[in-house]
Amino acid sequence: MKRSFAAIPPLGVHINTDTLPCGKRIRARARWTDPISGVRKSRSITVDNKASAYEFFRALRSHAGADLDPFITLTDYANQIGDRFLRGVDMTSTASGYRAGLWLRALPALGRLCIRDITTGIVDRSIDRWEIEHSRSTLKNTIAALTRVLDEAVRDEIITRNPVRDRAHRRYRMREAPQLQTPIPSLTDVGLIAAACAEAHQSYGDHVMLSAFLAARTSEVAGLVVGDIDWTNRIVAIERQCFPGAGGLSIKPPKGRRARQVPIIEPLEPVLRRLTMRRARSLPLLRGPRGGVITTATLRDATGWDELVASLGLRGLRRHDLRHAGATWFSNAGVPIHVVSDILGHTSVETTRAYLHTDNTALQNAAARINKHLRETAMNS
Repeated sequence: MKRSFAAIPPLGVHINTDTLPCGKRIRARARWTDPISGVRKSRSITVDNKASAYEFFRALRSHAGADLDPFITLTDYANQIGDRFLRGVDMTSTASGYRAGLWLRALPALGRLCIRDITTGIVDRSIDRWEIEHSRSTLKNTIAALTRVLDEAVRDEIITRNPVRDRAHRRYRMREAPQLQTPIPSLTDVGLIAAACAEAHQSYGDHVMLSAFLAARTSEVAGLVVGDIDWTNRIVAIERQCFPGAGGLSIKPPKGRRARQVPIIEPLEPVLRRLTMRRARSLPLLRGPRGGVITTATLRDATGWDELVASLGLRGLRRHDLRHAGATWFSNAGVPIHVVSDILGHTSVETTRAYLHTDNTALQNAAARINKHLRETAMNS
């Protein structure tokens, strides 16, 4: 393909195109008027067939952002914008989930429709099907990806309002019968879970203990190194997360880029002593049986997690709920919520409140306080 060295059309210009015979080949030419200088400019190439010419025109129009088909389908639009809908997304982790949500679920369901024909009702009916077939996290990734793509369509003025945002407050799985909140495990429960996981391999039991007693994310546990354990001040520094990502193992700051410190709780001390004894400070604190990073999926598959927690009366307990458990224990012990928030690495105590669960300990503490109040009231009356 022979290319000329003409300018690239700026954003927003209208492009005229034509094709001319050039021997046995075709000369494809695009012309436009520069909006600043008013000078007429062009760019041309010589190609073998009209399909290649049209691809050349499409690429230029895509770059200029002009002449968007007002009746473009969702699939064609997604192909045209590429990864533009992922601006601001963590490309090492979140992006892969969003891409999967878009290409494996949103486009097969809605891709044939013109973007203008996608209504809130159509979106809701699609979510009805996704809820039955997929997990909550998969559902969230799918909706987030679809929302971002249609936000781009709003910016390109294909539509005036994003129909997915009209159902932003929809409550997932509304058709299911009301259920009690998934129970938060007690200290005893976590010990039993850790012991059961350790039967598959000791590292899995250690991971459970670290997740709960440090109130840490799975990737943060994987990011710990021996030198993060400060025995002098009895503090664990959580400064990084580690997880398999695009292109290999990713190591980066914790979520929100908030490094934090967590006090060493007595039940965790034996685990930390064993993992740090006579080991170099730069070594990972914990790895799996084959030396790899333990992810939430690894722990689930290796331990038969769902059946394991169900056998302990904790059906539906997620691996991430171990972090919720740690937060709840700190709160039940009377630790001020702003301190709990710092331990969790949250920027807002309102986020922390969502991690605190009313478990039996909290209910028993509440009963003790009200009983004391009633006795004092009766004595003074």
